Amino acid sequence: MEEWIAILLPFVLLMSRVAGFILVSPIFGWRTVPVYIRVSLAMLITVFFAVSRAPAVDAAGVHWAGAVVLILQEATIGLALGLAARLIYSAIQQGGMIAAQQMGFADAGVIDPVSGTQSRPIAAFFEMVFALLFLAAGGHHLLIRILDRSFDGFPVAAAPDISVLAGGVVRAGSAMMLFALKMAAPMLGGFLILSVLLCILARVLPEMNILLASFPLRVGVGLFLAAAIMPSLNAFTLELARWMNKFLVA
Repeated sequence: MEEWIAILLPFVLLMSRVAGFILVSPIFGWRTVPVYIRVSLAMLITVFFAVSRAPAVDAAGVHWAGAVVLILQEATIGLALGLAARLIYSAIQQGGMIAAQQMGFADAGVIDPVSGTQSRPIAAFFEMVFALLFLAAGGHHLLIRILDRSFDGFPVAAAPDISVLAGGVVRAGSAMMLFALKMAAPMLGGFLILSVLLCILARVLPEMNILLASFPLRVGVGLFLAAAIMPSLNAFTLELARWMNKFLVA
C-alpha cells in the first residue's frame, strides 16, 4: 500500500465507525441538525479518539481491497451501535403513539420535526419533553461514552462478532417495547376502566349514542392521564439512561 494511504488508514477507520454511529444515533442524527454540523462533529470526535484511542493498525501490508473491507466493517459497527441507541431512545415515541391510539388520535397526524416522519400530537409532545430531559441529564455524553466503550468490545480493524452486534440490536428493540409499555401503562389502564364504564352505560341507556359520547371523554381522560404521567417522565428518563449506560458492559 502506498505510504500516505497507510498513514491515513487508522484515522479513516475511526472516522468510519464514528460517522456510522452519528448517522443513525438519536440527537446527533436528527434531521434538524444540519449536515455540515454532523460532519464537523464526526471529525471532531474522531480527532479526540485518534488521540486517546490511537488504534494499533499495521496498515503497511494492507491491500486497497482489504482497506475497503476494514472501512465497511467499522461503518457496520458504528451503524449497529447507533441503531441500538436509536431504538432505546424511540421508546418514548412508541409510548406516546400507544397513548395517542387510545385517545383516538390515530388519524391526527403531524410531521415530527425531529425524525421528519408522521407522528401524533401527544407523541410529539412527549418526545420533545423527553429530549429536553435527556439533554439536561447529559444524554449526549452518554452516547459518546457508548461509542468510546465500543473500542474495548470491538477493537479497530478486528473482525467483529456479528452475533454480538445483532444480539445488542435485538436487546435494544426488546427494551424499547418494554419501556414503551411501561410508560403507556397508566394510559392503557385508564382507558380500560373507561371502556368498562362505557359498556355499562350502554346497557343502562341503550338509546344513548355511546360512540359519539366517548370521543370527548377519551380526549379528556387522555389529557388528564398525560398530565399525571408528566411528573414521572424525569424518573423514566433516568431509568432509560441507566439502561443505556450498561450497554456494552460485560
